[in-house]
Amino acid sequence: MKRKIVLLFACLSVGVLSAQEDMHDLAPLAEDTLVSTVSKKEASTLDSTVTEKKGLFGHKNKKDIIKKGFSFGPLPMVAFDQDRGLQYGALLNIYDFGDGSTYPQPRQQWYLEASAYTKGGQKYIVTYDTRHLIPYVRMSLAGNVMIEKALDFYGFNGYQSFYDFDNVTALKKDQKAGDVYSSTNLPNPEHMTAFYRVDRLVPTFKADFSGNIWDHKLLWEAGYHFSWFRMRSIDQDRVNKGKDSVYMFSGQTLFDKYKDWGVIPADEADGGFSSALRLGLVYDTRDYEAAPNRGIWADVHAMIAPKFLGTTHPYYRYSATFRQYVPIVKDQLTFAYRVVYQGTMGNSAPYYVLPYITNMGLNFDREGFGGYRSTRGLLFCRLQGLDLVSWNSEFRWKFVKFPLLNQNVALGLSAFFDGGMVTRPYDMSYNPAPGTDTPALRDAYNLYMSKGTKETPHMAAGGGFRIIINHNFIVAVEYGMPFNHQDGGGSLYINTGYLF
Repeated sequence: MKRKIVLLFACLSVGVLSAQEDMHDLAPLAEDTLVSTVSKKEASTLDSTVTEKKGLFGHKNKKDIIKKGFSFGPLPMVAFDQDRGLQYGALLNIYDFGDGSTYPQPRQQWYLEASAYTKGGQKYIVTYDTRHLIPYVRMSLAGNVMIEKALDFYGFNGYQSFYDFDNVTALKKDQKAGDVYSSTNLPNPEHMTAFYRVDRLVPTFKADFSGNIWDHKLLWEAGYHFSWFRMRSIDQDRVNKGKDSVYMFSGQTLFDKYKDWGVIPADEADGGFSSALRLGLVYDTRDYEAAPNRGIWADVHAMIAPKFLGTTHPYYRYSATFRQYVPIVKDQLTFAYRVVYQGTMGNSAPYYVLPYITNMGLNFDREGFGGYRSTRGLLFCRLQGLDLVSWNSEFRWKFVKFPLLNQNVALGLSAFFDGGMVTRPYDMSYNPAPGTDTPALRDAYNLYMSKGTKETPHMAAGGGFRIIINHNFIVAVEYGMPFNHQDGGGSLYINTGYLF
């Protein structure tokens, strides 16, 4: 595993640094990038105001190389996520910097991606983002298709849903060791990873717009988002392909049990359409979008998905996010933190929208809470409920900067502490379909629910290493370890960008 990880990181780093001169913008901006915070006046004087100064190791930091015109970045995609496996595919990122006056923020950009994960996922993305097509309005258009053959599903309400970490881990070790089970000591299906999986297909289209209210710091947002969710049980033949008969999964998944118990209503079980209007306000004073050193970035969003727009199961949600970047040592050491609250207006929302955190702009809704893009170290989507809160805090240290192959390169380290919890639970009452209730079904429900505990904060800590190129392209390696085994046994991530 260690050799594979090193190889992945080497491929990412060498691939970027050996590319042609203008292939520096090879991936999307950092997660949740919304608006440019460099004013035209600031951007036009950027080159003249950057001075040479000594770095931590006595190295002279040269002036930034101001990029102009188009940059084309076709690259093979290689990343690793403990939750989803090795990601492989290809991407094309096109940035238009015009005359360079807005660098490092582009005038417009296109992003295309086709990739797959070794644990059964596929991703297809097309995005277009521009600040100049409509005067004084930023427009972001995007479409994607997510195919998940074995998506993580750990239930609702955090610790109320029991995760059998000890037995899942023990069974994995037994499989690697080639242990043999007798006919009377076969692995319990609930101890297998496949028990916590579901099959999901989600095509999405969105059109988001934003504009200035005050001083290019306070902005409005408006948009339309359409998604179709197709949910179903995992394909057991696919899951069991190539496995020894002893380790083949059979029986029900947690998703199947939830349907039988009525925790997931029958009319929602197969998914549905979401057709939603969104409104938001953003306050943004970051110095750089992708790798900020200072500033505040806060937003509030409301989403309405009524029946008359075509939504199968109407719902109304809101979110509020506050981020701050506090410089401790100018351009070198920054303390960054983020607090997110995702809530539901009313007493219900379809279960298949619960994993998503409302987002607008260049990026799609994040899936959380738990995983690389939300609370690092926790199992992917470990927390699902009507209302949730999460936090991230980290120190970011850019310990050296230097020019290399006509690129502005910085190396960084980070240490983080993340967490979250469900603040208003999803209804998990026993409510089977008429005519399906049996004593055995009720006993299974009561046994499962008795294993859960009271919801408390889910927490994890870890650290990471980054290569930052031209303030935009960021190669990230991070590892997070949860404080409670109910949230997993730790996760390694090799990806791009900062979390926020």
